[in-house]
Amino acid sequence: MLEAEGYIRVIGQAVDGLDAVEQIKKLRPQVVTMDVEMPKLDGIAALRRVMRENPVPVIMLSALTTEGARATMQALASGALDFVPKPTKLGQLAPMLKELAAKIRVAAGVSMRKVASHTAPSAANPHPKPAAPPGPKPAASRPAPTFTAKKTGKIEIVVIGCSTGGPVALQNIVPNLPANFPVGIVVVQHISAGFSQSLAEHLNRRSALEVIHGSSGDEVRPGRVIVAPAGCELHFVRSGGRVTVKTAKCGEPIPPATFRPSVDQVLNAATEAYGGSILGVLLTGMGRDGAEGMLQVKKLGGRTIAQDESSCVVFGMPRAAIELVAVDKIVPLSKIAQEIINMV
Repeated sequence: MLEAEGYIRVIGQAVDGLDAVEQIKKLRPQVVTMDVEMPKLDGIAALRRVMRENPVPVIMLSALTTEGARATMQALASGALDFVPKPTKLGQLAPMLKELAAKIRVAAGVSMRKVASHTAPSAANPHPKPAAPPGPKPAASRPAPTFTAKKTGKIEIVVIGCSTGGPVALQNIVPNLPANFPVGIVVVQHISAGFSQSLAEHLNRRSALEVIHGSSGDEVRPGRVIVAPAGCELHFVRSGGRVTVKTAKCGEPIPPATFRPSVDQVLNAATEAYGGSILGVLLTGMGRDGAEGMLQVKKLGGRTIAQDESSCVVFGMPRAAIELVAVDKIVPLSKIAQEIINMV
């Protein structure tokens, strides 16, 4: 079925995780697709071996379950480039194959150097602390960065947008922001419906900040990161001195070649509530989503940051914003957290 797409040639197949490691070593493919669930050596363990021994772009196939979503976040933290949810109904097979083929095509253009460095700082820990129960945020597992607010009154919210490579990029940014960060943060990640909750939990376990999966009525406030729910639009409602988020169109069909959440949509919605008091941050990802929104933020007097080409897995979204002259600073991933602190 993949070869029927016309630009993909399948050069090998593996029957389990151990076989996969050996096949990859022998055949040196441009791209690997790998199930999270495999006999003898599961997908996470196999992926970690591949990243150590023969780094190559890997796209995971993941079950659309709570455990499957959590395992997918571990896979992305361990070096997987992207993932595709496995179909649960017969009618979902054809769309899944189209999505998988498109991601294989993108992955084939990603450099091995970037794949080798495409792991989060916490990926070496195979036993992350369990998800925090509802209630007060527990103490961070490592000393939180320190921060002294500059009281400029200029920036009231940070909006971070990303796509391919975003989950790992976020793990290099959000955990490096302090618990007393003075404004709220909203994250817009292109991700399949059913997986944004696990992304929020994954970031929350590793961060001094509180990271939640957004739902209508959640307040945007200092020290909190709201992950926009996959499959929904995200809007902002200002009432007095409070701003809350509101979700819309959840579960409705998404038009072809568009995203929900869309970085452009969320940035434009933010300008309606905050005017130009916004810091927009655009990270690695394919396409142009976010470029127009960043330009609107800049026109209104806000600030903008784009991840640089050398540290992007896919330099599509930041490039589009840079070409529109919508970016104040172009920064490598390792320095974006500090740049956010400096601009706020």
